[in-house]
Amino acid sequence: MIPGSFDYYVPASLDEAIALMTKLGDSAKILAGGQSLIPAMRFRLASPENLVDINRIPELSKLQEDGGFLLIGALVREHQLDESALVAKSYPLLHDTSRVIADPIVRNQATVGGNLAHADPANDHPATMLAYDAAVIARGPNGTRTIAIDDFFVGLFENSLAPGEILTAIRIPKPGRGAGGAYMKIERKVGDYAVAAVAVQLTLTAGKISAIRIGLTNVASVPMRATHAETALIGNAPSDAALTAAAKAASEECDPSPDLRGSVDYKRDLVRVLIQRTVRKALERAGGAR
Repeated sequence: MIPGSFDYYVPASLDEAIALMTKLGDSAKILAGGQSLIPAMRFRLASPENLVDINRIPELSKLQEDGGFLLIGALVREHQLDESALVAKSYPLLHDTSRVIADPIVRNQATVGGNLAHADPANDHPATMLAYDAAVIARGPNGTRTIAIDDFFVGLFENSLAPGEILTAIRIPKPGRGAGGAYMKIERKVGDYAVAAVAVQLTLTAGKISAIRIGLTNVASVPMRATHAETALIGNAPSDAALTAAAKAASEECDPSPDLRGSVDYKRDLVRVLIQRTVRKALERAGGAR
């Protein structure tokens, strides 16, 4: 199939893009990497009357540390994360994630901002950004605002961007001393969506887990944190008993749907196993391997 007809706009600045989105309203979609939008249009699952291509706006392509944060512009491509020495050294959870998204052809074009804005619980970055306690920077007709990642995903393929707003960047706090993170994913074949995946970012202080956030991929209708599992671990030494309790809690609080990738029970058990493996990997990177 081929997409329906649409009008195509290529703004040269962010202000021009915002003006277009405000004027065109619900009839318009942002085109960044297009790795989700274009296939949906080809199969007529999405039929926007207007496309606003933001790829000519240079300020959206920055990848740099700034004031204790990693700033990822909306147009940063997945392969840039994979190839970044900074990301590999200081943000291993993010590096893990970028390496297992789809395949090299997709990663060359797909954007981090688009991955998040699509708000697909099967995408990999939502869980990772939840684990990092990231923030989304958005700009619209009323100016710029910062959205906590916990408030960004509001439904299946729904985010909290207001009409006319454009996601411009993602901001990740730079991990401090004793921090470690990891992402682990089970997929049927290379490049597939996850059957289930787990993102963990933690801090180890004096032999105890002083901070931890856990994100889950593709086991609920909205990207979710495993808060019960976090509660089972925070403030405790990372013992086998604590890890077992956290894994059990996560498997019970997730809400997967049965599909060709597996049954509900199978996906819950994958979460149970992956929680333990991923937390152990994060602990190893934090210097407290078990």
